[in-house]
Amino acid sequence: MIHESLSMKLTGWFQVGWSADLSVGTVKPLRYFGEDLVAFRCKAGKVRIMEAHCKHLGAHLGHGGCVVDQGIQCPFHGWVWGTDGRNALIPYKEGSINRTRQLKVWHVAEKNDCIYLWHDAKGRNPLWEVPDAFKDFGAHVKRFHFEPPGPEARSHWPNLHLHPQMLIENIVDPHHFKYTHLTKDSPKVLSEEIGKWEWRATVGFGRRWAQGLMPPTETLNTIIIHWSGPGISINVEHTPAGMRVVCINSTPVDDDSAEIFATYWINRTEDDAQSYAARLDEAKIALPQDVNIWHNQRFNPNPALTAEEWPGWRKARTWTKRFNPDATQEDENWLPEQPANT
Repeated sequence: MIHESLSMKLTGWFQVGWSADLSVGTVKPLRYFGEDLVAFRCKAGKVRIMEAHCKHLGAHLGHGGCVVDQGIQCPFHGWVWGTDGRNALIPYKEGSINRTRQLKVWHVAEKNDCIYLWHDAKGRNPLWEVPDAFKDFGAHVKRFHFEPPGPEARSHWPNLHLHPQMLIENIVDPHHFKYTHLTKDSPKVLSEEIGKWEWRATVGFGRRWAQGLMPPTETLNTIIIHWSGPGISINVEHTPAGMRVVCINSTPVDDDSAEIFATYWINRTEDDAQSYAARLDEAKIALPQDVNIWHNQRFNPNPALTAEEWPGWRKARTWTKRFNPDATQEDENWLPEQPANT
Protein backbone atom coordinates (compact mmCIF):
# COMPACT_ATOMS: atom_id res chain seq x y z
CA MET A 1 0.00 0.00 0.00
CA ILE A 2 1.04 3.60 -0.63
CA HIS A 3 0.69 4.25 3.11
CA GLU A 4 -0.94 2.12 5.76
CA SER A 5 -3.13 5.01 6.99
CA LEU A 6 -4.41 5.86 3.50
CA SER A 7 -7.06 3.46 2.28
CA MET A 8 -7.70 3.34 -1.47
CA LYS A 9 -11.29 2.17 -0.84
CA LEU A 10 -12.53 5.75 -0.79
CA THR A 11 -16.10 6.98 -0.87
CA GLY A 12 -17.03 9.22 -3.77
CA TRP A 13 -17.51 9.73 -7.47
CA PHE A 14 -14.51 8.80 -9.62
CA GLN A 15 -13.88 9.25 -13.33
CA VAL A 16 -13.37 6.08 -15.37
CA GLY A 17 -13.45 7.53 -18.90
CA TRP A 18 -14.95 10.05 -21.29
CA SER A 19 -18.42 9.91 -22.79
CA ALA A 20 -17.02 10.35 -26.31
CA ASP A 21 -15.07 7.10 -26.02
CA LEU A 22 -18.11 4.92 -25.31
CA SER A 23 -20.55 5.06 -28.22
CA VAL A 24 -23.71 2.94 -28.38
CA GLY A 25 -22.73 -0.72 -28.57
CA THR A 26 -19.18 -0.19 -27.31
CA VAL A 27 -17.87 -2.57 -24.64
CA LYS A 28 -14.77 -1.76 -22.57
CA PRO A 29 -12.95 -3.66 -19.81
CA LEU A 30 -12.03 -1.61 -16.74
CA ARG A 31 -10.21 -2.22 -13.48
CA TYR A 32 -10.69 0.07 -10.49
CA PHE A 33 -10.72 -0.36 -6.72
CA GLY A 34 -9.10 -3.76 -7.18
CA GLU A 35 -12.08 -5.10 -9.15
CA ASP A 36 -12.52 -6.19 -12.77
CA LEU A 37 -15.39 -4.28 -14.37
CA VAL A 38 -17.07 -4.01 -17.75
CA ALA A 39 -18.49 -0.78 -19.15
CA PHE A 40 -20.84 -0.57 -22.11
CA ARG A 41 -23.35 1.80 -23.65
CA CYS A 42 -26.61 -0.05 -24.09
CA LYS A 43 -28.97 0.24 -27.07
CA ALA A 44 -30.96 2.89 -25.19
CA GLY A 45 -27.83 5.06 -24.97
CA LYS A 46 -27.16 4.70 -21.24
CA VAL A 47 -23.77 3.76 -19.83
CA ARG A 48 -23.73 0.71 -17.58
CA ILE A 49 -20.83 -0.57 -15.48
CA MET A 50 -21.01 -4.03 -13.91
CA GLU A 51 -18.73 -6.65 -12.46
CA ALA A 52 -16.87 -8.19 -15.35
CA HIS A 53 -17.06 -11.96 -14.98
CA CYS A 54 -20.03 -13.95 -16.23
CA LYS A 55 -21.72 -15.95 -13.47
CA HIS A 56 -21.90 -18.99 -15.77
CA LEU A 57 -18.24 -19.98 -16.18
CA GLY A 58 -16.39 -16.76 -15.41
CA ALA A 59 -15.59 -15.34 -18.84
CA HIS A 60 -14.71 -11.64 -18.85
CA LEU A 61 -17.54 -9.74 -20.54
CA GLY A 62 -15.21 -6.90 -21.47
CA HIS A 63 -13.09 -9.12 -23.72
CA GLY A 64 -15.30 -10.15 -26.60
CA GLY A 65 -18.69 -9.43 -25.04
CA CYS A 66 -21.22 -7.56 -27.16
CA VAL A 67 -24.22 -5.32 -26.60
CA VAL A 68 -27.60 -6.82 -27.51
CA ASP A 69 -31.16 -5.58 -27.04
CA GLN A 70 -31.50 -7.09 -23.54
CA GLY A 71 -28.06 -6.01 -22.25
CA ILE A 72 -24.61 -7.54 -22.71
CA GLN A 73 -23.87 -11.00 -24.09
CA CYS A 74 -21.05 -13.20 -22.86
CA PRO A 75 -18.55 -14.22 -25.57
CA PHE A 76 -18.17 -17.75 -24.14
CA HIS A 77 -21.66 -19.31 -24.19
CA GLY A 78 -23.90 -16.39 -25.12
CA TRP A 79 -25.54 -15.81 -21.76
CA VAL A 80 -27.13 -12.35 -21.72
CA TRP A 81 -27.07 -10.13 -18.65
CA GLY A 82 -29.57 -7.28 -18.45
CA THR A 83 -28.71 -3.70 -17.57
CA ASP A 84 -30.00 -4.47 -14.05
CA GLY A 85 -27.40 -7.24 -13.69
CA ARG A 86 -29.96 -10.08 -13.87
CA ASN A 87 -29.73 -12.97 -16.28
CA ALA A 88 -31.96 -12.21 -19.28
CA LEU A 89 -31.25 -15.13 -21.61
CA ILE A 90 -29.61 -18.54 -21.84
CA PRO A 91 -29.74 -18.89 -25.64
CA TYR A 92 -29.41 -22.66 -25.88
CA LYS A 93 -32.06 -23.29 -23.21
CA GLU A 94 -35.11 -21.55 -24.60
CA GLY A 95 -37.51 -20.09 -22.07
CA SER A 96 -35.11 -20.56 -19.14
CA ILE A 97 -33.06 -18.02 -17.19
CA ASN A 98 -30.96 -18.24 -14.05
CA ARG A 99 -32.88 -16.43 -11.33
CA THR A 100 -30.39 -17.01 -8.52
CA ARG A 101 -27.32 -15.22 -9.89
CA GLN A 102 -26.81 -11.61 -10.91
CA LEU A 103 -23.96 -9.25 -11.61
CA LYS A 104 -23.20 -6.30 -9.36
CA VAL A 105 -24.24 -3.06 -11.07
CA TRP A 106 -22.40 0.15 -10.16
CA HIS A 107 -23.93 3.62 -9.96
CA VAL A 108 -22.85 5.72 -12.95
CA ALA A 109 -23.17 9.43 -13.77
CA GLU A 110 -22.42 11.19 -17.05
CA LYS A 111 -21.65 14.86 -16.68
CA ASN A 112 -18.99 17.31 -17.85
CA ASP A 113 -18.39 15.05 -20.90
CA CYS A 114 -17.06 12.43 -18.45
CA ILE A 115 -18.18 9.06 -17.07
CA TYR A 116 -18.12 8.76 -13.29
CA LEU A 117 -18.41 5.69 -11.09
CA TRP A 118 -19.73 5.79 -7.51
CA HIS A 119 -17.69 3.79 -4.99
CA ASP A 120 -18.47 3.24 -1.32
CA ALA A 121 -16.93 0.44 0.72
CA LYS A 122 -20.06 0.34 2.91
CA GLY A 123 -22.32 -0.19 -0.10
CA ARG A 124 -24.26 3.05 0.33
CA ASN A 125 -26.05 4.72 -2.56
CA PRO A 126 -24.59 8.03 -3.80
CA LEU A 127 -24.51 10.63 -1.04
CA TRP A 128 -24.16 13.64 -3.34
CA GLU A 129 -24.30 14.54 -7.04
CA VAL A 130 -21.45 15.27 -9.42
CA PRO A 131 -21.16 19.08 -9.79
CA ASP A 132 -21.74 20.73 -13.15
CA ALA A 133 -18.52 22.35 -14.35
CA PHE A 134 -20.39 25.18 -16.10
CA LYS A 135 -23.61 25.83 -14.15
CA ASP A 136 -22.31 25.82 -10.58
CA PHE A 137 -19.71 28.60 -10.80
CA GLY A 138 -21.56 31.81 -11.53
CA ALA A 139 -22.35 34.16 -14.40
CA HIS A 140 -18.73 34.80 -15.28
CA VAL A 141 -18.51 31.20 -16.52
CA LYS A 142 -21.96 30.93 -18.11
CA ARG A 143 -21.36 33.88 -20.44
CA PHE A 144 -18.56 32.04 -22.25
CA HIS A 145 -19.04 29.42 -24.99
CA PHE A 146 -17.38 26.03 -24.54
CA GLU A 147 -17.42 23.10 -26.95
CA PRO A 148 -17.11 19.40 -26.05
CA PRO A 149 -13.43 18.53 -25.57
CA GLY A 150 -11.80 16.64 -28.42
CA PRO A 151 -8.95 14.16 -27.97
CA GLU A 152 -6.47 17.04 -27.85
CA ALA A 153 -8.26 18.40 -24.76
CA ARG A 154 -8.21 15.15 -22.79
CA SER A 155 -5.19 13.73 -20.94
CA HIS A 156 -4.82 10.43 -19.10
CA TRP A 157 -2.04 9.22 -16.81
CA PRO A 158 -2.35 5.52 -15.88
CA ASN A 159 -0.15 3.49 -13.51
CA LEU A 160 0.66 6.28 -11.08
CA HIS A 161 2.04 5.60 -7.62
CA LEU A 162 -0.08 8.14 -5.77
CA HIS A 163 -3.10 8.59 -3.54
CA PRO A 164 -5.91 11.12 -4.19
CA GLN A 165 -4.98 12.69 -0.85
CA MET A 166 -1.85 14.12 -2.49
CA LEU A 167 -3.96 16.02 -5.01
CA ILE A 168 -6.41 17.32 -2.42
CA GLU A 169 -3.64 18.88 -0.35
CA ASN A 170 -2.87 21.26 -3.22
CA ILE A 171 -5.96 23.23 -2.18
CA VAL A 172 -4.14 24.42 0.97
CA ASP A 173 -0.74 24.78 -0.70
CA PRO A 174 -0.49 28.15 -2.48
CA HIS A 175 3.31 28.23 -2.27
CA HIS A 176 3.87 25.34 -4.68
CA PHE A 177 2.68 27.56 -7.55
CA LYS A 178 5.86 29.60 -7.32
CA TYR A 179 8.27 26.66 -7.32
CA THR A 180 6.46 23.95 -9.29
CA HIS A 181 4.70 26.16 -11.85
CA LEU A 182 7.14 29.09 -11.74
CA THR A 183 4.56 31.78 -11.12
CA LYS A 184 6.00 35.13 -10.08
CA ASP A 185 4.45 34.96 -6.62
CA SER A 186 2.29 32.67 -4.54
CA PRO A 187 -1.43 33.35 -4.98
CA LYS A 188 -3.58 34.84 -2.23
CA VAL A 189 -6.46 32.78 -0.84
CA LEU A 190 -9.54 34.99 -1.27
CA SER A 191 -12.31 32.77 0.04
CA GLU A 192 -13.00 29.26 1.24
CA GLU A 193 -16.22 27.25 1.67
CA ILE A 194 -15.96 23.81 3.29
CA GLY A 195 -19.01 21.59 3.27
CA LYS A 196 -19.59 18.00 4.25
CA TRP A 197 -18.83 16.57 0.81
CA GLU A 198 -17.42 19.54 -1.11
CA TRP A 199 -14.70 22.13 -0.67
CA ARG A 200 -14.34 25.30 -2.71
CA ALA A 201 -11.56 27.88 -2.52
CA THR A 202 -10.81 30.93 -4.65
CA VAL A 203 -7.27 32.24 -5.08
CA GLY A 204 -6.08 35.42 -6.77
CA PHE A 205 -2.84 35.93 -8.69
CA GLY A 206 -0.89 39.16 -8.96
CA ARG A 207 0.06 42.23 -6.97
CA ARG A 208 -3.40 43.81 -6.96
CA TRP A 209 -4.97 40.72 -5.41
CA ALA A 210 -2.12 40.40 -2.92
CA GLN A 211 -2.56 44.02 -1.81
CA GLY A 212 -6.35 43.83 -1.60
CA LEU A 213 -6.89 46.35 -4.40
CA MET A 214 -9.33 44.29 -6.46
CA PRO A 215 -13.11 44.63 -5.96
CA PRO A 216 -14.71 41.52 -4.42
CA THR A 217 -16.88 40.98 -7.52
CA GLU A 218 -13.87 40.79 -9.86
CA THR A 219 -12.85 37.35 -11.19
CA LEU A 220 -9.94 38.21 -13.50
CA ASN A 221 -6.72 36.39 -12.57
CA THR A 222 -8.49 34.06 -10.17
CA ILE A 223 -8.87 30.30 -9.94
CA ILE A 224 -11.84 28.64 -8.26
CA ILE A 225 -10.76 25.22 -7.01
CA HIS A 226 -13.72 22.98 -6.27
CA TRP A 227 -13.38 19.49 -4.79
CA SER A 228 -16.34 17.10 -4.83
CA GLY A 229 -15.28 14.25 -2.57
CA PRO A 230 -11.77 12.86 -3.02
CA GLY A 231 -12.08 12.03 -6.71
CA ILE A 232 -13.27 15.13 -8.57
CA SER A 233 -11.69 18.57 -8.78
CA ILE A 234 -12.86 21.38 -11.04
CA ASN A 235 -10.63 24.41 -11.63
CA VAL A 236 -12.26 27.52 -13.09
CA GLU A 237 -9.52 29.83 -14.30
CA HIS A 238 -10.25 33.38 -15.51
CA THR A 239 -7.15 34.58 -17.36
CA PRO A 240 -6.58 37.75 -19.41
CA ALA A 241 -6.89 35.58 -22.55
CA GLY A 242 -10.27 34.17 -21.56
CA MET A 243 -11.90 31.47 -19.49
CA ARG A 244 -10.79 27.88 -19.04
CA VAL A 245 -12.28 25.08 -17.02
CA VAL A 246 -10.11 22.12 -16.09
CA CYS A 247 -11.29 18.90 -14.42
CA ILE A 248 -8.49 16.95 -12.73
CA ASN A 249 -9.79 13.67 -11.38
CA SER A 250 -7.93 10.84 -9.65
CA THR A 251 -9.25 7.28 -9.45
CA PRO A 252 -7.76 4.39 -7.42
CA VAL A 253 -6.96 1.24 -9.40
CA ASP A 254 -5.76 -0.91 -6.50
CA ASP A 255 -3.90 -0.49 -3.20
CA ASP A 256 -0.73 0.67 -4.95
CA SER A 257 -1.76 2.73 -7.96
CA ALA A 258 -4.19 5.26 -9.33
CA GLU A 259 -4.95 7.09 -12.55
CA ILE A 260 -5.45 10.76 -13.34
CA PHE A 261 -7.89 12.06 -15.95
CA ALA A 262 -7.77 15.68 -17.08
CA THR A 263 -10.29 17.46 -19.27
CA TYR A 264 -9.79 20.99 -20.62
CA TRP A 265 -12.45 23.38 -21.83
CA ILE A 266 -11.17 26.61 -23.38
CA ASN A 267 -13.71 29.26 -24.31
CA ARG A 268 -14.14 29.74 -28.07
CA THR A 269 -15.07 32.66 -30.28
CA GLU A 270 -15.95 32.60 -33.97
CA ASP A 271 -12.49 33.44 -35.30
CA ASP A 272 -9.95 32.14 -32.81
CA ALA A 273 -8.98 28.64 -34.01
CA GLN A 274 -5.28 29.46 -33.77
CA SER A 275 -5.70 31.28 -30.47
CA TYR A 276 -7.72 28.35 -29.08
CA ALA A 277 -4.91 25.89 -29.81
CA ALA A 278 -2.32 28.15 -28.20
CA ARG A 279 -4.46 28.71 -25.09
CA LEU A 280 -5.14 24.99 -24.80
CA ASP A 281 -1.42 24.26 -24.94
CA GLU A 282 -0.85 26.86 -22.24
CA ALA A 283 -3.56 25.36 -20.03
CA LYS A 284 -1.97 21.91 -20.27
CA ILE A 285 1.48 22.99 -19.07
CA ALA A 286 0.90 22.90 -15.30
CA LEU A 287 -0.62 19.48 -14.63
CA PRO A 288 2.30 17.33 -15.93
CA GLN A 289 4.51 19.29 -13.52
CA ASP A 290 2.22 18.29 -10.65
CA VAL A 291 1.94 14.67 -11.82
CA ASN A 292 5.72 14.35 -11.83
CA ILE A 293 5.75 15.44 -8.18
CA TRP A 294 2.83 13.26 -7.04
CA HIS A 295 4.05 10.09 -8.78
CA ASN A 296 7.42 10.30 -6.99
CA GLN A 297 6.16 11.74 -3.70
CA ARG A 298 6.01 9.82 -0.44
CA PHE A 299 3.00 10.60 1.74
CA ASN A 300 4.21 11.98 5.05
CA PRO A 301 1.71 11.49 7.91
CA ASN A 302 3.59 14.02 10.03
CA PRO A 303 5.18 16.58 7.70
CA ALA A 304 7.59 19.26 8.93
CA LEU A 305 5.19 22.14 8.39
CA THR A 306 5.71 25.80 9.13
CA ALA A 307 3.36 27.50 11.57
CA GLU A 308 1.68 29.21 8.60
CA GLU A 309 1.09 25.91 6.76
CA TRP A 310 -0.12 23.77 9.66
CA PRO A 311 -3.78 24.95 9.90
CA GLY A 312 -4.39 24.29 6.20
CA TRP A 313 -2.94 20.79 6.20
CA ARG A 314 -4.77 19.80 9.35
CA LYS A 315 -8.00 21.14 7.88
CA ALA A 316 -7.49 19.22 4.62
CA ARG A 317 -6.69 15.94 6.35
CA THR A 318 -9.57 16.28 8.77
CA TRP A 319 -11.97 16.85 5.85
CA THR A 320 -10.71 13.90 3.81
CA LYS A 321 -11.00 11.47 6.73
CA ARG A 322 -14.76 11.26 6.13
CA PHE A 323 -14.11 9.56 2.78
CA ASN A 324 -11.74 6.97 4.24
CA PRO A 325 -13.65 3.89 5.50
CA ASP A 326 -10.86 2.97 7.91
CA ALA A 327 -10.66 6.33 9.66
CA THR A 328 -12.69 7.35 12.69
CA GLN A 329 -13.27 10.76 14.20
CA GLU A 330 -10.95 9.77 17.05
CA ASP A 331 -8.19 8.61 14.72
CA GLU A 332 -5.38 11.17 14.80
CA ASN A 333 -2.53 9.07 13.42
CA TRP A 334 -2.36 10.81 10.06
CA LEU A 335 -2.88 14.41 11.16
CA PRO A 336 0.24 16.59 11.32
CA GLU A 337 1.49 17.68 14.69
CA GLN A 338 1.34 21.37 15.48
CA PRO A 339 4.74 23.05 15.01
CA ALA A 340 6.43 24.12 18.23
CA ASN A 341 6.71 27.73 17.05
CA THR A 342 2.94 28.16 16.47
